[in-house]
Amino acid sequence: MLKTAVLKQSKHPYISTNPKISKGSAVISGTRVRVIDIAIEYDRLGMSPDQILDAHPHLSLEAVHDALSYYYENQKAIDEKIKKDKEFIEKIAKGTTSILKKRSG
Repeated sequence: MLKTAVLKQSKHPYISTNPKISKGSAVISGTRVRVIDIAIEYDRLGMSPDQILDAHPHLSLEAVHDALSYYYENQKAIDEKIKKDKEFIEKIAKGTTSILKKRSG
């Protein structure tokens, strides 16, 4: 009899979602630190897990690694959210003059 391997998504004990916290985004449990923010710091800004810990001293290394694992399991959806958020910010920025520019004339 041939056994087939069944892939199952790993559980993330440090990650939770709640519609009342960060609009339902996946966060590190007990915090408001979103997985997407950890992903940006790691993947886009090039921060190491230790540097992320320096920036968020209330987190544990295990939680940071779990957030990164969650990100890689859901990378397509999270990257799409990052892209949409960036486009939204750029759109808003184009239609707004900074206070500094207004004051300097």
